[in-house]
Amino acid sequence: MMGVLSHLSTLLLLSLLPPALSHVVERFSDVTDCETFFLEGTTPNLPGILVGGTVQNQNRYKPICQKYKKTYMFATLYDTTNMIPVFSAYTFTGVGPRGTRPDTWMIEPQLDGGIEPVMGLEKQGVIYTHQAVNQDYDEYGKDKKVNKGHLFPKSFAHQPVNQDSTFTLTNAVPQVKTFNEGSWGKMECTVRKILLKQCLDNNGQPKAYVLTGAVPSVNNKLNNRVNIPDLLWTAYCCYNSKKKEWMAKAHWGENQEETNKQVLNPHTLSELYNMLKQHYPDQCPRGSSQKEREKSREREIGSGDISGKGLMTCDEDCKCVSL
Repeated sequence: MMGVLSHLSTLLLLSLLPPALSHVVERFSDVTDCETFFLEGTTPNLPGILVGGTVQNQNRYKPICQKYKKTYMFATLYDTTNMIPVFSAYTFTGVGPRGTRPDTWMIEPQLDGGIEPVMGLEKQGVIYTHQAVNQDYDEYGKDKKVNKGHLFPKSFAHQPVNQDSTFTLTNAVPQVKTFNEGSWGKMECTVRKILLKQCLDNNGQPKAYVLTGAVPSVNNKLNNRVNIPDLLWTAYCCYNSKKKEWMAKAHWGENQEETNKQVLNPHTLSELYNMLKQHYPDQCPRGSSQKEREKSREREIGSGDISGKGLMTCDEDCKCVSL
């Protein structure tokens, strides 16, 4: 009898624990600190996947409040069938000192029955059937010419601890190496400079809301497990306190081999919506005129100062060199 009472007491105690201890959640809004990675707490609408903040297939798609060293760092919607994220959502708050790159990428224990409420290293002897592991990339990535492509990039994280948190495989997709280090890397570095210069809050500090995601392929896999996406996309929205207006842009590119100079041009949110059927908060401007788009393109070249220099390669710290 005492054993039953003790068991019931434990269950009651667990039921009273605050949701902030969660990591894999039912809704991003279950965790206040996690909700802040979306503008006004509004998640994008992805037909058939995420609508009104509710996951449509909860056995397949898992909202993850990415927790590292007791702090929520960003949010990810993870596809346990394709073993890649649908998107990662994060806030850009500037660039701080750069930390060293971790030797091993982490995984999300709770996707495969673990109880740890934080991302961590793989455990020896555990078979992970709902997510990618390091072996998928390290042993089979070379044959497919792919590497671990961040959705929330290290170069967009403010401090070393935030940078380290991006090295979880639930924040990565198999990305063609030349695309990752080529036009996608150049785009990330260009956008980072724009966010630093133009996305300033009323205190003059950088602040932008960013979403980066992947469109899975039909049947292109790494190690017969991990989907190699056809396309990567990213979009940002922020308030420009100098101009007293909201601004937003989107980019996307095909996840394929690059052999010459390629540039990912900026697009409007409407154009991204037409392609992916997504919806963003009303503050974020949907479109712009042709003249405004041309000016935006000119600003990106000026801000990035790298788009017109021919074939280049850029690493995860936005160090770009000519090939």
